[in-house]
Amino acid sequence: MGVKFKVEGMDKLLRDMKKLGKVPQKYVTSSARKGMNVSLRDARANAPYETGALKKGIILKGEHSRQKAKKVYRIVFDPAMNDIFQKKNAAGQITGYYPVSQEYGFFARNGNYIPGFRFVSDSLVNNVRLISGTIVDTMKTKIDAEIRKAGLD
Repeated sequence: MGVKFKVEGMDKLLRDMKKLGKVPQKYVTSSARKGMNVSLRDARANAPYETGALKKGIILKGEHSRQKAKKVYRIVFDPAMNDIFQKKNAAGQITGYYPVSQEYGFFARNGNYIPGFRFVSDSLVNNVRLISGTIVDTMKTKIDAEIRKAGLD
């Protein structure tokens, strides 16, 4: 069973994009980042708090694409904080990764399953409309300004 929703203003945005022709990549990038910042703030707000390292370690990472006018951001855990996040055994081998165990859950030493908090995935699911609305509104604003600047009104 899929989730269906309608993004308000998408029709006007598509018309304006056709009028403009090429959409500058910087508009796509900034709009996508602004939309994902909504989810990032929510993930940080709902992250379990013990030392505060998990909240500080949640970042956005942009994926590289060969396709123009496309930008994808992922919420990831900062690799610079791996010394804090990784659990090592006596032999120095990595046996666990704290952020993932908090997101998805883990098995305790006694064999009981401890469920995860799902703070990252919930931040995306719970804010789909707000994220898409932010992306569309930002793109509309930037494209309208570009159309005015080019005199294509």
